[in-house]
Amino acid sequence: MEKSKVFYTDFKATANENLLQKLRRLCITAGMKEIDFEDKYAAIKIHFGEYGNLAFLRPNYAKVVADIVKEQGGKPFLTDCNTLYVGSRKNALDHIDTAYANGFSPFSTGCHVLIADGLKGTDEALVPIDGEYVREAKIGQAVMDADIFITLTHFKGHESTGFGGALKNIGMGCGSRAGKMEMHNQGKPAVDQERCIGCRACQKICAHDAPVITEGKAYIDMDKCVGCGRCIGACPKDAVHPTESNSNDVLNCKIAEYSKAVCQGRPCFHISLICDVSPNCDCHSENDVPIIPNVGMLASYDPVALDVACADLCNSQPVLQNGSVLHENCKGCREEGHQDHFHMTHPDTNWKTGVAHAVKIGLGREEYELIEI
Repeated sequence: MEKSKVFYTDFKATANENLLQKLRRLCITAGMKEIDFEDKYAAIKIHFGEYGNLAFLRPNYAKVVADIVKEQGGKPFLTDCNTLYVGSRKNALDHIDTAYANGFSPFSTGCHVLIADGLKGTDEALVPIDGEYVREAKIGQAVMDADIFITLTHFKGHESTGFGGALKNIGMGCGSRAGKMEMHNQGKPAVDQERCIGCRACQKICAHDAPVITEGKAYIDMDKCVGCGRCIGACPKDAVHPTESNSNDVLNCKIAEYSKAVCQGRPCFHISLICDVSPNCDCHSENDVPIIPNVGMLASYDPVALDVACADLCNSQPVLQNGSVLHENCKGCREEGHQDHFHMTHPDTNWKTGVAHAVKIGLGREEYELIEI
């Protein structure tokens, strides 16, 4: 079987070619202009960054992609779906305000922002998928209305999926609020009462009033919990934990199936930038120090091969000795240079389960040819 082609370039720049010009050359060399954009709507799926987070991709990169679409006669728009958790992106108005505050305005990117699942996260298309875990994916309507689908992904760590790459950007990112609930609801968390100090951090982060404090200790109301896992990351004492050991694996598989629902039946193109590799998702209202050095920019028609190539490049990098989560977790580890950086950052995760399931359902290939430009 032929390997998928993944195109790559590093972040080195010269007086003759800056990073924006380099990204443009990468996209064109990888075949983006081979797509027929004429008079077609092109959704550019991006993460606008939670307010307070500074690791998200600069809007300048989005403009490069949008400009290529417009040059080919297409109509691009930047898009994402609303979130489940408390934050600055849980409804379309706050979400657009956050996008603008973080620099993603029509003036800086050359195209508009559309929140795909509407004002309250209920504007969704039901996409038959008949997967092992998902029968009917709930995808933001504007994403499914687009003729062409493009991803522009900040590749970084993630506390539930190991890393946040193209599949995470597509599957979880394009799910409506109900879709996100469906993906997250396998593993609802519980609270270790001995560790809990009753600080209410879990209450503050929950959009569904699931954590309840009784006699100075928290517990989770399972009828209200949607399993999003935000309380797990918020707890300062690691007292909140999933109740099912395979919950993250199932989440990865559901994300793969949602990704297939988004991508099937239309032209798709995927771009990932490995820079400011924070340990957690850009959904956090903060970003910790990077776990590895900046690596480069990649593009491919195959989102699975793209994610694997990104992971391989990241795992070939040294661990930054900067007190990061990965640095701390690697202390005392004899085989530090041979570890999976993302598993070492979040030991309860295994990103390979999502890749394996994506290959199984025909979304892409794990084998790739890395073509450096």
